[in-house]
Amino acid sequence: MARDNSPKERQRKQLERKQGRRASYDRILIVSEGSKTEPNYFREIRAAYRLHTANVEVQPSELGTAPIQVVRYAKVLFEDGDSRKNIQRRAFEQVYAVFDRDDHASYHAALTLAESLDGKLRNDAKQPVRFRAIASVPSFELWLLLHFEDIQAPLHRDEVMRRLKQHIPGYNKGAGNAYAITVGRLAVATQRAEQLAEHFNARTDPEPFTAIVELIKLLTTFRG
Repeated sequence: MARDNSPKERQRKQLERKQGRRASYDRILIVSEGSKTEPNYFREIRAAYRLHTANVEVQPSELGTAPIQVVRYAKVLFEDGDSRKNIQRRAFEQVYAVFDRDDHASYHAALTLAESLDGKLRNDAKQPVRFRAIASVPSFELWLLLHFEDIQAPLHRDEVMRRLKQHIPGYNKGAGNAYAITVGRLAVATQRAEQLAEHFNARTDPEPFTAIVELIKLLTTFRG
C-alpha cells in the first residue's frame, strides 16, 4: 500500500516522535513577554541542562507584550496548542507566564488572572495544571543584575539597564549568551533574589522583586 506522505500525516508522525522523546519530569510551557531576551535565556538553560524540548517549551507571546496579553496567550496556547509549533493541546503539567512590571497598566490584572487559572485548567491526563505568573519588578534585567549587585531599593528599568551594561558591556534587549555570561554567579544571584522575596513580592512594586529565580530553580533540578 502506498505510504501517506501528506502534510497532516508527516505532522502526526513528527508529534509522535516528539512524544516518544519526552522525559519523566513535568512538561513545562514558558510564555514570555519578550520575543528574544527571555526565550534565548531559557533556551540556553534548556540546552545547558540537556532538557528535552518536548518537556520544556519556550515561546514568546503572540497576542502582545502587555502582561495581560502574555497570560492570555499562555492560556490559549495551553488549551488550543499550535500545530505550526508542534504543540499539542493541554500537553503540559505546568504553565508559566513571564513578564515585567515596567509601566504596564495591566500588570496587576495579569497577576490576578494567573492566580485564578492556577489549578483550574486540566491537561491531557485530566490533571490540574499549575499556572504561575513569573513577574519581575521592574524588569527581567533585575535578575541578571543580581548576579553582580545586591539590590535592596527600587530602581527604574532604565537604571537597571545602565548598571547591567557596566557589568556586561554591549548588553541589549534580545542579546544572546546571557546565561553563559552569568552562570558563574548563579548561586549568588539566587541567594539575593530569595532574600528579596522574603520582604517583597510581585504586588509590592516598586520594591525590587523577581520570580525568575523560581523558574530557574525548577529547570535546573531536571535532567535530560
